[in-house]
Amino acid sequence: MKSEKLDIKKIVLLFCFLFFFSCSSEKTDQQDVTSDNSSPVYGDAFIIASLSDASYLNPVLASDTSSSLVLGQIFNGLVKYDKDLNLTGDLAESFEVSKDGLEIIFKLRKNVKWHDGVPFTAQDVKFTYETLIDPNVKTPYSSNFTIIKDFKIIDDYTVKVIYDKPFAPNLERWGMSIIPKHIFEGHDINTAAANRNPVGTGPYKFKSWQTDQKIILEANPDYFEGKPYISRYIVQIVPDQAVQFLELRKQSLDAVTLTPDQWYAYDSFFKFYNKFREPAFAFTYLGFNMQRKPFDDKKFILAMQLAINKKDIIEGVLLNTGKEAIGPYPPQSWAYNADIPESEYNPQKAAEMLKELGFEDINNDGWLEYKGKQFEFTITTNQGNKQRELTAQIVQEQLKKIGIKTNVRIIEFSTFINQYIAKREFDAVIMGWSLTLDPDQYSLWHSKQTAPREYNFLSYNNPEVDGLYEKARSIFDIETRKKIYYRIQEIMEKDPPCIFLYYPDSMQAVHKRFKGINPAPIGIYHNFIEWWVPKSQQRYFFSDR
Repeated sequence: MKSEKLDIKKIVLLFCFLFFFSCSSEKTDQQDVTSDNSSPVYGDAFIIASLSDASYLNPVLASDTSSSLVLGQIFNGLVKYDKDLNLTGDLAESFEVSKDGLEIIFKLRKNVKWHDGVPFTAQDVKFTYETLIDPNVKTPYSSNFTIIKDFKIIDDYTVKVIYDKPFAPNLERWGMSIIPKHIFEGHDINTAAANRNPVGTGPYKFKSWQTDQKIILEANPDYFEGKPYISRYIVQIVPDQAVQFLELRKQSLDAVTLTPDQWYAYDSFFKFYNKFREPAFAFTYLGFNMQRKPFDDKKFILAMQLAINKKDIIEGVLLNTGKEAIGPYPPQSWAYNADIPESEYNPQKAAEMLKELGFEDINNDGWLEYKGKQFEFTITTNQGNKQRELTAQIVQEQLKKIGIKTNVRIIEFSTFINQYIAKREFDAVIMGWSLTLDPDQYSLWHSKQTAPREYNFLSYNNPEVDGLYEKARSIFDIETRKKIYYRIQEIMEKDPPCIFLYYPDSMQAVHKRFKGINPAPIGIYHNFIEWWVPKSQQRYFFSDR
């Protein structure tokens, strides 16, 4: 039986030359970032590309990157990370954690208003908490708040949170965006109209949403940290990275996430853009639906891992703009266990393991049957992400060598999430996780986090891992927690929840007319309200209202 799919070399060559790839330079073109010393002025728009549309503009419900791109400008949490990765106040002007870690008192800012002019108070914080623990609300974040013993309002601008046992990420989790009580009270939050017409406290106010086209936000003149200089923040839906790059060349987009070949493209392509590159706090993986056979057998996943040469992906798809993943923590995390070895590539051993599981080539056609029946499975990933598409094709070719037949399905992102992931209608997926700085991954891998909108949609179930995640989140001492996370990674090496493929680099291009960009450990967007464009370089003009 012949395959009409591209072989690995052809896939790699196609990727390399897709945008006139050139390996001539790897420098970051940041010399113009702060070269304009004139005073900041108001005006202009910032247009950023997104591969897919938002799902909800409600931070309690949304869990996808596309939604977060918008929500981060509309809403605030009680705390946030500053540019140097330290937790600081956001809607809370200050906070005090008890010595035993069981109580947090938040002093709220008194000068904050919702975008409709209603004052922000402690009632909104309590309402958000009660929404998050409501079993009827389809949120993936409930496990961070159901462990709270009591929530008390001291006065209009002071709240006390009481835990019945230590919870290490307690403070970080209050970076959760706060939603307005007066907007949602009395409505089913899962279907509320405000999910498409949000009211927040953030630097930008919602203006309009054209489904699958763009979302427009406008500067909030009453923002408690000051009105942003950029008048409008626009998320343009461009569901293909190749098309995004073409739009970049026409300067119709101000910022895009670059693919590896685009990063290395001829310098002339970036005449009007600065490039920024840093390791992403994320991993990309091949995951299996463990509710289906034979994906529920760890030996099958281990065999698939032995048959996949990750170096082909790192070199051919990422062009070395990332590293091989060995577990759920990237190297810059303090929980990363460097003693875990890289995956072994051994197709022969993989074939032997599959034979033990009941796989054999009965028809002598090069394809394996499983327990006497024809076997094949489908790898699904989201449309527009060229790295994931090409990774799927490389995996397909590598598994073909050991007789495993696979299909590759590419689906629009929101359909992928809502129809396939949420309903568990998939065999295997190639996806990525963006991670929080705290290494608590209870919601990703704990066996109780498998409800339709929860994150353990692979249905991983390891009682020892469950217990260790429960223990780690109840301990504040970092060194003790580190030992626990190291142990989790040791277990996952032998009982993997998925096949960890790579830790990608984050590569951004931003138009050079934007001044005030201050690259920092947390990234470049931490001070977006301070970005500005000189009047002589502004391209979009809006009347003040």
